[in-house]
Amino acid sequence: MADSLIMQASAVAIDGRALLIEGEPGSGKSSLALALIGRGALLIGDDGVTITRTGEQLIASVPPNIAGLIEVRGVGLVQLPVAQPAPVSLILTLGVESERLPESVPARTIMGCDIPCLPFNPGSIAPAERAQWALRMHGLAK
Repeated sequence: MADSLIMQASAVAIDGRALLIEGEPGSGKSSLALALIGRGALLIGDDGVTITRTGEQLIASVPPNIAGLIEVRGVGLVQLPVAQPAPVSLILTLGVESERLPESVPARTIMGCDIPCLPFNPGSIAPAERAQWALRMHGLAK
């Protein structure tokens, strides 16, 4: 088993927990990350995140070659402060059908750790606030 891997996802840190945002190109990963940053989250990585297993947790950190860079579509690459590495708490999967009121959230096993993985449609109604609630309600504790 590898000690670390690079996951194609964007990630932000919220209250010391990493929220990973995955999806196809153009699905809104960077836009959702930017909206969350506007609400106080810190960037871990945009479109690339290093995942390392430490004990029973996965830790998300930025690959050095993209540290602090986020793509703002139609504007360009923007440099932002980078969050400290944080434990992965929840994965939001964009571009797949999601339930209106999910009763449970399936887990995905990555490097031997089970991480809740919630299908998420950002839509146009409060996507950042909804993502923060998803983390509060379905994410792993620190």
